[in-house]
Amino acid sequence: MDQLSAPASPAGARDRRARVAVAGAYFVQGFCFAGLLTQVASLQKRFGFDDTQLSLVLLAVPVVAGIGSVVAGLLSARLGSSPVLRAGGPGVCVAITVTGFAAERWQLYLALALVGLMLGLVDATMNMQGVGVERRYGRPVLNSFHAVWSAGAILGALATSGTARLDWSIGASLATVAVIGAVLALIAGPGQLRRSEEAQEIPAATQAAAEASIPWRPIILIGVAMMLMFIADSAVSNWSSVFIEKALHASTAVAALGLAAYQATMLVGRTAGDRLVSRFSPTAVVSVGGVVGGLGLLLVAVSTTPALSIAAFAVVGLGLSLVVPQSFSAAGRLDPAGTGIAIARVNLFNYVGFVVGAGLIGAVAESLSLRWAFVIPAVMAVGIVILAPSFRTHAPSAAAPAAPAAAPEAAG
Repeated sequence: MDQLSAPASPAGARDRRARVAVAGAYFVQGFCFAGLLTQVASLQKRFGFDDTQLSLVLLAVPVVAGIGSVVAGLLSARLGSSPVLRAGGPGVCVAITVTGFAAERWQLYLALALVGLMLGLVDATMNMQGVGVERRYGRPVLNSFHAVWSAGAILGALATSGTARLDWSIGASLATVAVIGAVLALIAGPGQLRRSEEAQEIPAATQAAAEASIPWRPIILIGVAMMLMFIADSAVSNWSSVFIEKALHASTAVAALGLAAYQATMLVGRTAGDRLVSRFSPTAVVSVGGVVGGLGLLLVAVSTTPALSIAAFAVVGLGLSLVVPQSFSAAGRLDPAGTGIAIARVNLFNYVGFVVGAGLIGAVAESLSLRWAFVIPAVMAVGIVILAPSFRTHAPSAAAPAAPAAAPEAAG
């Protein structure tokens, strides 16, 4: 089952404080990201992009985010993940504000490059912090962080819907989201795990042995399943508001509800995820989720009203909600020493999925239609079902011994 190798231990006050602080980082990331994504259709109109041009612009963000993730890894190795996260969180807020007030295309390109860089920094470091908290708890808690991310994304989408109804400008809407996000990020920062609290130091020889013992084949299979999920997620995140607004002729306020519905059912699925996995197994929940997600995407493609499309996006979110958390859990079981190597390898497929999704969905939307753009990831969801057995992972027999769990209490 989806359990850590270290035995569970009672959470101390420091652990609980760290969990709340790290959850705050996830919330801010989801809140700001959704606040920006639900403005995509408005940005497309402001700058006169066709669907191909828009797909290229969207493609650049995950590419730069991948660079930001690599930079985060290098900086965190020297400084710990918290200083990088504490800089990156407010950095995301600044970047989306600059995006909202961009008046020329070149200004938008620079702003989105900054968005991608900051998102990459935060995405990597908040998961480093999340894994650190999970290790201290000695039991799965990472799924709850992803649920908090979804909650933030719901509120970010609703913020766009609300400000659109008030006829606010893109700049005013994103600035409001950014101010709220920055305040929360600054409040949460001090409670994050310090470098000495994240994990015990692993001797170089032990780390080398652990890395050598982690098999590539299951990593690739799990990673491909996560990539397919992120292609679908990219379609929903980048194109749901565009689809509802352009194909179904809804207002910006209504169009933002597609992403809100998607993230709402993501939240529901992830909140119940630990219980579902314990009862049915990772393979079962991923397999069923792939079927449900694929059917939801097909329902989006045939939707004739905004209400039906919003309901369809909700189905997609419910189906795909557990693929990413279970990908990281499965990778973690391949790395009983807790080095983070397997998780880092699987995480690479996150950005591959977003890059492929942004380019592929945009190309299909331009050459065929926005409806066909959702049929493609629906077909690809079959691959998630086929790859579901790969989530039944076990620790490699030659793995290095697991590092002892950190003490539940540490100096605050």
